[in-house]
Amino acid sequence: MKKRVLVTGGAGFIGSHVVDYLIEKGHEVTILDDLSGGLKENVNPKARFIEGSITDQKLVNSVIDGREVVYHLAAYAAEGLSHFVRKFNYTNNLIGSVNLINAAIKNKVECFLFSSSMAVYGKGEPPFKEEDIPRPEDPYGISKYAVEMDLKSAHEMFGLNYIIIRPHNVYGEKQFLGDPYRNVIGIFMNRIMQGKRPLIFGDGKQTRAFSYIADIAPCIAEAPFIKEARNEIINLGAGRNYTLNELVDEVIRAMSVDITPLYVPPRYEVKHAHCTIEKSERILGFKDKTGLQEGLAQMAQWAKKRGPMIPIIWEDYEVVHKLPDFWVNLKNDFPNADKKINPHFLGNL
Repeated sequence: MKKRVLVTGGAGFIGSHVVDYLIEKGHEVTILDDLSGGLKENVNPKARFIEGSITDQKLVNSVIDGREVVYHLAAYAAEGLSHFVRKFNYTNNLIGSVNLINAAIKNKVECFLFSSSMAVYGKGEPPFKEEDIPRPEDPYGISKYAVEMDLKSAHEMFGLNYIIIRPHNVYGEKQFLGDPYRNVIGIFMNRIMQGKRPLIFGDGKQTRAFSYIADIAPCIAEAPFIKEARNEIINLGAGRNYTLNELVDEVIRAMSVDITPLYVPPRYEVKHAHCTIEKSERILGFKDKTGLQEGLAQMAQWAKKRGPMIPIIWEDYEVVHKLPDFWVNLKNDFPNADKKINPHFLGNL
């Protein structure tokens, strides 16, 4: 059955792929995106596009009216950076989400899909399982877990059906390459296309599982239409993990360049992170079918055609204590970068 759906973050990386899939299936799609991390070029022309923020409560109430399914994919997803932009993180990722949940309850939305994060597991013991007790280590993970708990409460109190998806390290075409703080594969490729060495914090022995977008997006899009997925938490992503040393070698190979990575002092981050995927295979029909080499080759082909993106760096931080030196020096490393103004920097936080 065709539905009237709202996709927040529908101009972003994962969101735009989900929108494309929903449009192809004949659904009526409205996109809400403030373009802070998305690109207008990603917007499907068959969708209704509204430029605006989920922090705008009045706007959220108006766009959710009449929508039957909500895909909440909008977030500023930068675990490490979230320590230094705490108010920005909580305003966008927590308060903005609450605006949507309130509106969904009022408008009797049939299903609310929330894109959470593997960051909720923090320093747990991998592989992370859905039933593990979350131990988020950074404000980004904390905000995601708080929204998860709020959705459970909203279901118990008001009957709002939800699905919580915890994707991890998704990569592929249409990813925003101009963000030097998040999405390691995009950062590597963008630096390489600018003649800079890919950067690794620490010894490169950190491990992650990297998930190709074409394997992920259809599962997210179909989840609200699968009865067994309702009111469940589901990990979604690749099953095999790689060290960052292995990853950077594969990215260099995919980009067909002769270059070596640059190692800098470690930053505060979870060392090892990957998840079990049995539940997503059983309920969502997920198949980890695209190997890392194949996925990187396709992303590299797109990236070379698209060309490097001008990095967007933070003009100001809310906290500067323990800020990694590399982030402090980004303005020198990228003198032509665009500046991201922190709207919540008040000088007295």
